[in-house]
Amino acid sequence: MGVKSAADTRRIMAKLEKQHPGADTELHYSNPYELLVATILSAQCTDERVNQVTPALFKRYPNAAALHKATTAQLEPQIQSTGFFRAKSKSLAGMAAAVVERHHGEIPQTMDELTELPGVGRKTANVVLGHALGVPGLPVDRHVLRVSNRIGIAKGDDPEVVEEQLCAAMPKPRWTKTSDTLILHGRRICKPKPLCDKCAVREDCDYFRKVISIQPAGRQSKAPARRAPQGTGNGAAAGRAARRSNDTGKVRKAR
Repeated sequence: MGVKSAADTRRIMAKLEKQHPGADTELHYSNPYELLVATILSAQCTDERVNQVTPALFKRYPNAAALHKATTAQLEPQIQSTGFFRAKSKSLAGMAAAVVERHHGEIPQTMDELTELPGVGRKTANVVLGHALGVPGLPVDRHVLRVSNRIGIAKGDDPEVVEEQLCAAMPKPRWTKTSDTLILHGRRICKPKPLCDKCAVREDCDYFRKVISIQPAGRQSKAPARRAPQGTGNGAAAGRAARRSNDTGKVRKAR
């Protein structure tokens, strides 16, 4: 079965937005610089953990110029609890240097300029554009990959392909809200082991219809025993694809 029509996608997203009103990024920030730093730190780390680390970090380094003066050796112990701290410290230091040297200390406001910064891939750039700079963007993380593929509003394991499909279906002003809603749905409801009985769109969901609903009643509350079609399974493939995105790739190369 192919990707659902744009009309169906918009109808489904409207239902999900009602289920998750006020969906927004859960990272704490007060300006584009802070959100960029927080998003870099969030790679393979929970937003909750990042929010525990950033207040002290922002107090010590309130802007890119201040961060540029820090060494990776100074940064590492401050961000250690977010994981991959050596790679992330190099990304932060490189990002700050580039912002100061190329952009006079101001966070750039275009996709091309943002993704040229060390440690910044397309997902991170979309987060900053959509939430802090007022430029429509649709970040695709592992939750967006899993949920959109399961429902059938996108097909594929490549984050950029899924981003293109969702952007084509949704009005540009709703791109960021679409991402926020799908992420929240993936965290709360459509987990790797989905809570289908709590889902507002299960009747529209390809995964529910093809995998969950045909199981014996006693097993529907459990994780599916058999392997689902590509892109609609338990989230492992989507998770691997998300980790292969530009953001994670840049972090790993920096190690």
